[in-house]
Amino acid sequence: ILRSISFHNTTLVARFFGTMDSAQGNFSPLKRFVVAKKKIGDVFEQLLEYVKEGSAFVEETCQNEALENIASRDQQEEIQAYAGKLQTIKDVLARRHMKVAFFGRTSNGKSTVVNAMLRDRVLPSGMGHTTNCFLSVEGTDANHAYLKTEGSEEEKSIKTVNQLGHALHMDESLDAGCLVRIFWPKTKCALLRDDLVLVDSPGTDVTTQLDSWIDNFCLDADVFVLVANSESTLMNTEKHFFHKVNEKLSKPNIFILNNRWDASASEPEYMEDVRKQHTDRCVNFLVDELKVMDREQAPNRIFFVSAKEVLNSRMQRAQGMPESGGALAEGFHERLKEFQSFERTFEECISQSAVKTKFEQHTIRAKQITETVKAIMDAINIEAAEKRVASLEDREYQMDRLEFVKNQLSLLIEDIKMKIKAITEEVESKVSSAMGEEICRLNVLIEEFHSDFQPSPHVLKLYKSDLLSHIEEGMGKNLAFRCSNAVNASLQSSQRDMIGSMQPLLPPAVQSQIQTLVPSRKFDLSYNLNCATLCSDFQENIEFQFSMGWTALVNRFLGPTNAKRALMLVDRNFQMTHSLSTTPSSGPSSVAVAHPQDAALSHEELMMSMATNLASLTSRTSMTVVIVGGVVCRTVGWRLIALSASMYGLLYLWEKLTWTTKAKEHALKRQFVDYATEKLQLIVRFTSANCSHQVQQEMATTFARLCQQVDLTQRELEGEISRLTAKVQTLETVQSHSKTLRHKATEFERQLEAFTDQYLNPHK
Repeated sequence: ILRSISFHNTTLVARFFGTMDSAQGNFSPLKRFVVAKKKIGDVFEQLLEYVKEGSAFVEETCQNEALENIASRDQQEEIQAYAGKLQTIKDVLARRHMKVAFFGRTSNGKSTVVNAMLRDRVLPSGMGHTTNCFLSVEGTDANHAYLKTEGSEEEKSIKTVNQLGHALHMDESLDAGCLVRIFWPKTKCALLRDDLVLVDSPGTDVTTQLDSWIDNFCLDADVFVLVANSESTLMNTEKHFFHKVNEKLSKPNIFILNNRWDASASEPEYMEDVRKQHTDRCVNFLVDELKVMDREQAPNRIFFVSAKEVLNSRMQRAQGMPESGGALAEGFHERLKEFQSFERTFEECISQSAVKTKFEQHTIRAKQITETVKAIMDAINIEAAEKRVASLEDREYQMDRLEFVKNQLSLLIEDIKMKIKAITEEVESKVSSAMGEEICRLNVLIEEFHSDFQPSPHVLKLYKSDLLSHIEEGMGKNLAFRCSNAVNASLQSSQRDMIGSMQPLLPPAVQSQIQTLVPSRKFDLSYNLNCATLCSDFQENIEFQFSMGWTALVNRFLGPTNAKRALMLVDRNFQMTHSLSTTPSSGPSSVAVAHPQDAALSHEELMMSMATNLASLTSRTSMTVVIVGGVVCRTVGWRLIALSASMYGLLYLWEKLTWTTKAKEHALKRQFVDYATEKLQLIVRFTSANCSHQVQQEMATTFARLCQQVDLTQRELEGEISRLTAKVQTLETVQSHSKTLRHKATEFERQLEAFTDQYLNPHK
């Protein structure tokens, strides 16, 4: 009955602790590492995309020449390098897992402890089984177990522990320094679902290659478990190994399991003394020798367990069978409880340690990268803002200048038009006055002409042609002497004033070369009298004409035009009289009757002309002589008449003899002076207007050239305004993008800080 009650109680205890084990599995601290790994992995994945976006943005900004070094090549190279580093870190984080390494002397039960934690016989253990190389156990999503040997990716299938032990013992290539990776289905073991890797090692007393072991298998371990034999004390080989570990790792996390504590059940009276003795030695080892923790923490890292009992009870419970009462020594439930306490403390420690060791440096690096990228975005934003303000000010200045140029040009156009009108009127007045004076001096100019003169038609034609050329050239020179210098000086002064008033409106490059806009040659007026055409119908009269002859007297009395008409009338009357004397009596009446109106009209016109010119009779010497001669003839008789006739004949003879070629030339020149004076008077206004038009054209050409340059200024200003507008828009886009990227960096900093507070400094 007592045995039945004892078995029943043992079963209840086992079920109670099984329930605790199940609850512990559901709320395992190892999940913290898994969650932290996923969280930091997501952060790094987003951070990588962010850095790539920032790298593309900086590269685009660098390649845009219009942005003028807002982003530098160094910034571009730096942020591009971060993308590669983040990709590497992201890949490393994906492979990260928690790692616990079990060490101790041979046959201390390391493999049994691992199997007890895994709740299955995964590693070979027990009588005749000794681990001869490093074995790592990790979970796999496959439905079957397999292993990989070092240097090979071949998956070797294993179905049972015996097959695994046989494979390990039969492989002669495996030595103590080799690693065999065992992949166990996660569906068979809950502990392996949380990225936990358990590493079993050969006994520390079977090798001298401790340094290579540590370098190859321990540097990335998060927790070390020293499996000691509670039936003996800590050996120097065990201590020596952890001294080596402590030299290469900064304060490693060490747990000490005093295994096979079930042996103490046979001597319960010494149990507490032995436990205290072992605890003191372990505390001294951790605190005084290794100096990895203080005395308050050390007792929490020392446990007294029986891994074999825990493994057997868990395997029976997994099969739905009750534990065998005879197989369990007294105090089993206390040892099971302590093993579970070890597991909880171990899980909390390895989770916290793994999170810190696996993620802390990467988190710090991510913060540094984020801070640097944020600083780059800040620098770009500040530089873009400064460039934008400068561009806005420059655009405002250019717009003001464009408005000034337009308004000033409108004012100058009216002003310069008035100046051009004033100078053209001045030139027209000067040329008109000078030409009038030159026409008055035309006789002097003609007298200066000397050339071969002959009364023959051919020679006369050449003579008149040369005379016309002489007049054209002479008057042109005289007009140029009188007007050109003054006109040119006035023109240049007006051009300088024009240039000076428009110079501020011209482009800077043109302002330094503004004199090239004005021709360097001296402006010469072209008078172009065109005397050959003007006097082409001149007909000279160099036939001898007696000054006291009938024709000359009539000319003097009536004038050339009326004299000619009078002479024609007299000649006609003479012919009519001659006809009457030679025609029958019936003829005269008919003739007289034929043209009575013409005759009356001719006589009337002749009488009117004679009456009109009667007043000028006293001024003409020859007529005076005739009248006086007539009076004297009546008074003195025919003797005086004869004397007068003789004098008249002598006068005729003298004039005939003096009518030489020279006299003929002089008469021609005198006639030409009268003719040319009349003709030139007709073109004074035309010539002066032509000269003023030339000046106007010269001024207008210079003004048009300046206006073209001003138009160029306006186009340059408009182009510059358009360029600055586009630049401002681009800078605003850069600012907006850099601000967005900076805000993203701030968000990443917040996420990393939250991750640090939650996982790296949970007790802060």
